[in-house]
Amino acid sequence: MRGISADVTPRAPANSPGTGLGTGWEPAALLMATLLLLAFGLVNLYSASAFLAQRQSLPDTFYVLRQAAGVAVGLVLLAGCARFPYTWWRFLAWPLVAGVWFATLLTILPWTTELAPVINGARRWLHLGVTVQPSEFAKLAILVWTAHLAVKKQEHFRSLSRGLLPFLLVWSVLLFPVLLQPDLSTAFVAGLLGAVVIFAAGARIGHFLFLGLLLAPLAMAQLFSGFRGERLRAFIDAEGHGGGAGYQVHQSLIALGSGGAMGVGFGEGRQKFGFLPEPHNDFIFSMIGEEWGLLGTGFLIVTYMGIVLVGFRIAGRTPDLFGQLLAIGFTSLIAIHAGLHIAVGLGVIPPTGLPLPLVSYGRSNLLVTLIGIGILISVARGDPRARRLHG
Repeated sequence: MRGISADVTPRAPANSPGTGLGTGWEPAALLMATLLLLAFGLVNLYSASAFLAQRQSLPDTFYVLRQAAGVAVGLVLLAGCARFPYTWWRFLAWPLVAGVWFATLLTILPWTTELAPVINGARRWLHLGVTVQPSEFAKLAILVWTAHLAVKKQEHFRSLSRGLLPFLLVWSVLLFPVLLQPDLSTAFVAGLLGAVVIFAAGARIGHFLFLGLLLAPLAMAQLFSGFRGERLRAFIDAEGHGGGAGYQVHQSLIALGSGGAMGVGFGEGRQKFGFLPEPHNDFIFSMIGEEWGLLGTGFLIVTYMGIVLVGFRIAGRTPDLFGQLLAIGFTSLIAIHAGLHIAVGLGVIPPTGLPLPLVSYGRSNLLVTLIGIGILISVARGDPRARRLHG
């Protein structure tokens, strides 16, 4: 196995006094950073969404109260996952994939439009009393299942057909309904997360390059067709498309530029008043940059970097491969989401529609992120059965 050690013995001291979080400082640091982002996110979500809610004839607290309810449920799930032995997720891998696949399938079937209506040109949400986005849970399913199978496939990664191909087949089946919704960004991120996990487990980079070359024509055809092609052309020529497909990035950069070092003040931002699209979700980083300036965006970046460093530290101190892969996968989930969202706000890449973890409005993504952090804490706490179940 390359890149990580399967026999690193944890060297943490005794249980942290009074936390109940297990050994070492990592779980407490992870939880503290999570709570800081949740609190900061709720405060800024109210500022970003109050005008939008009023324009829709809703109370100004509509979105923030819905998100707060998601936070409450998510923290319960985090606590449960933190105490749930992470080795047990191996037994849930296949049921999780099957359940998520069925849920995503419901979003594309022609006779389920009442459950999954068309919203903004896509069918991504199930209305089951509460609104759920099954494609977000596909990331959870792929991470758990891929880590589980990667442990079993250690001796086969040198073979493309016996090593990488089984992963690609299951990922394709699971993500095909997501592509049909359509939701290319989510499918891409879920597939990327799976690739990160099996690369960490020892898959050969040559196999990824070979498959990338094979799939490149299909990917280019998808990227340069329809609204995706319009977004890419707008990204390449932002000045020429400032009033069309490039409007989002143009307004995002105005918001960030207006904030300067210290921001215009909390609640004083102007871009959220109908200028910056989705200020409570897709472009909340830009809205924070306008109201809090470099101080606010710097806080976000440093906090995410702290979570990522702690997550990879947990992976490096975990004594078994499955725990290591879970930690790498869920840390990468937060890192990739945060990195892509921030890159969109800065105009580095075209808009993706990906939320900022723990900050943007969106309860499905919020729940998956908090479950992932709970699993990270569980890995950090350790499981005495891990060595026996290894392999």
